[in-house]
Amino acid sequence: MSTTPASPDSQASPASTDSPGSEGGPAKRSARRRWLPSFGTQVLIGLVLGVLLGLVAREMGPDSVEGGVTDPNWLTETLTEVGGIFVTLLRTIVPALVFLAIVASIANLRDVTGAARLAWKTLAWFAITALISVGIGIALGLVLEPGRNTSVSADAAAAPSSTGSWLDFLTGLVPANILGLQAEAAGDGSVGLSFNVLQILVMAIAVGIATLKVGPAADPFLAVVRSALAVVQKVLWWIILLAPVATIGLLGKAVATYGWDALGSLGTFAAAVYVGLALVVFVLYPALLKANGLSVRQFFSGAWPAISLGFVSRSSIGTMPVTETVTERNLGVPRAYSSFAVPLGATTKMDGCASIYPAIAAIFVAQFFGVDLSLTDYVLIAFVSVIGSAATAGVTGATVMLTLTLSTLGLPLEGVGLLLAIDPILDMGRTATNVAGQALVPTLVAAREGILDRAAYDAPRRGRPWSDREVVVTGSAPHQPGQPSTSAAEAASSPR
Repeated sequence: MSTTPASPDSQASPASTDSPGSEGGPAKRSARRRWLPSFGTQVLIGLVLGVLLGLVAREMGPDSVEGGVTDPNWLTETLTEVGGIFVTLLRTIVPALVFLAIVASIANLRDVTGAARLAWKTLAWFAITALISVGIGIALGLVLEPGRNTSVSADAAAAPSSTGSWLDFLTGLVPANILGLQAEAAGDGSVGLSFNVLQILVMAIAVGIATLKVGPAADPFLAVVRSALAVVQKVLWWIILLAPVATIGLLGKAVATYGWDALGSLGTFAAAVYVGLALVVFVLYPALLKANGLSVRQFFSGAWPAISLGFVSRSSIGTMPVTETVTERNLGVPRAYSSFAVPLGATTKMDGCASIYPAIAAIFVAQFFGVDLSLTDYVLIAFVSVIGSAATAGVTGATVMLTLTLSTLGLPLEGVGLLLAIDPILDMGRTATNVAGQALVPTLVAAREGILDRAAYDAPRRGRPWSDREVVVTGSAPHQPGQPSTSAAEAASSPR
């Protein structure tokens, strides 16, 4: 029995894998890897080591502090680099993965009945879960009154450098160039490049629809796209195997550098946010799963690699490749649907950043500055949380959403500065909640539409991040809704 996640190589050459005694066969790979703990155990070990090394680095203190600039010690710098490299690798692969997967999926939509209905139901569930989440946030803000139970100094109040706008949707929707890249000049004269997932999503949808309209003439192009997608997914697999080591760096940096000292003055606010996040993830989501006849345990065990990575990386976009992978392979959502729904969710589905946090933070700011909110104001908070995340899609973050909420309510933007000291601590929980919701909604929609692969969803995990075998083969037929995928069928029939 394999105890670590096996690479998709296992099905690249049937002749080499069917024989247990052949070189590179499953029996020899299992024997070579038997001494390793399971992938889930490796991540847990990484979490523990990250906390321990982070505490050591925090105890060591900075090497020097000159002119208000802190020079971190060597251990903190090492942890930062290890975690940063992993997130950079994931973000590097996002544009290619999103573009190729969506183009290939739209080309396969002729095999998926009711594609338009899937899209509308996805957006509807985004809105439903966001509305319930913001209701939870408003209730906690009113009950716990974080703005009145704080000792934070008003001197910390400062307006943020960037704010949210209702026009951001239009400016973020139209691609500036064919690659969806954005350039920004740094103070040292260098130019940094970034990407807008929403713009890549728009371009991929346009190209995918064009392939449907062109017909058979687009088949050679689609063959190249599917081949490139298989290569990108192979590289993604290699990156994901680094997750346990990256967890050490990401969590170690969090423990060593984040503003834990500020929790004393903002403890009630931080507690309100985390209680809200916990209610969403461990009460709301399980209730929705149960209502749709799905196992809560299977969902969280399947989505665990993405949720845990979101927690330590604080990046929904960086985690998106893992979220899409586990949603398809572990949770049984058809690839033609998941490759559209997950990237869309990564930019617009944020129950942590766009619902719980802005609601509680807006109430905090109002209470801190002595502003009484009316019923209309609470309705506006809910409206911004449900619609605002789409309006700022592509640039959405907790700070952007908060400034959009505050400006809509007419509250002072300087209130944002009061909360920045503990924002990284809150961001870990917010991102984990975002990622859980981004995996949940496609699963719910697929289950309600009868296209969820229940064999894959209910399959035993055995500590693996997903099923051992990759099913994508260049030129292979797309997965048919309602039918077990190749990986699910093999996983069900193969010995565990």
